[in-house]
Amino acid sequence: MSDIIFYKQFMTHGVIFLQFVTETMSVLCIVIGLLWASYILIFCYRNPYGSIRIRLGLGGWLAVALEFQLASDILATTISPTIDELIKLAIITVIRTVLNFFLSKELEAQSKTEKVAEDKTS
Repeated sequence: MSDIIFYKQFMTHGVIFLQFVTETMSVLCIVIGLLWASYILIFCYRNPYGSIRIRLGLGGWLAVALEFQLASDILATTISPTIDELIKLAIITVIRTVLNFFLSKELEAQSKTEKVAEDKTS
């Protein structure tokens, strides 16, 4: 019986650590996206398609950050699977999935706009 308690505590601590890692990765993705967007804004401000590049780059990093946040929420639910936690996870999953879907669509449209613009300048 004590082995089960030990393994459960070990798993709980491991999940908490992995949750911290995935949340940290999410924050790092946002910071990298902001730094990249700032770089483009500062050094490519005269480029007429600079804003498209900023939206594509930052949007991509934000999409990855959302994925890490979702992974963190799933991990949090594994150690406390109450009905309230499962309902919260379902709501968060739907919201983040919808956000990611529309962000992907916008990035796809922006990417097509950039390719058309590059073809016209070539």
